[in-house]
Amino acid sequence: MPRKVDHHERRELLADALMRLAATRGLEKVSLRHVAAEAGVSAGMVQHYFRTKDEMMTFAFDMVTDRIRDRSQAEVTSATPRELVRSLLLQVLPLDETRWLENHVMLAFLAYAAVKPSIVSGLRESAAEMRMFLAAQLRAAGADGVDPDRAAAGLLALVDGLGLQLLSRQYAEEDAVAALDAQLTLLFGRP
Repeated sequence: MPRKVDHHERRELLADALMRLAATRGLEKVSLRHVAAEAGVSAGMVQHYFRTKDEMMTFAFDMVTDRIRDRSQAEVTSATPRELVRSLLLQVLPLDETRWLENHVMLAFLAYAAVKPSIVSGLRESAAEMRMFLAAQLRAAGADGVDPDRAAAGLLALVDGLGLQLLSRQYAEEDAVAALDAQLTLLFGRP
C-alpha cells in the first residue's frame, strides 16, 4: 500500500530549509535549487509545491507568523491583557535559536517585499491583524490616556527595533526584555 503524503508537512520541511538558508546565506542567495539541496529533496519536488520563489517566501512568512501565534497562545491560557501582549511580543523577539531563524526570515521577507509589491498584501494583513490584537488588549485593560491603535503600532515598532538590535548583537537579550517590560508598564501600569 503506498504511503500517504502529508503535503503540508512537506511544505513545512521546505520552508524550514528556506529559513536556515536565509539565516546563513541571506535571502538573495536562496533559490528553489538551494532549498532542495538544503532539504535533501529533488528540485522537482520543490517546484511541485512552489512554482516560484515568491510562493515559497510567502509560505515561509505565513508559517513563521502562525508559529509565533501558536507559541504565544500555548504559553498563556487565562491571562490579563498585559500578559497576553507580553507573551506575543516575546515570541517575536529573537531570544532563542528558533526565533533567531524566524527573525532572519522576517527581516529577509521585509527586504524582499520592499521590491516585490505583488507579495506585500499578506505582509500588510499580518501586521494589521497583530496591531488589532494589541489594540484590543489595550482597550480591554482600559489603559488611561492611551490611544490603543497608536500604542499598538508603537509596540510593534519597538519590538521590530529590538529584534534588529538583537540580530546584529548590539543589544543583550535581557536588556531587550527589560525595554519591552518598561514600555508595557507605561501602557498598562505595573503588573
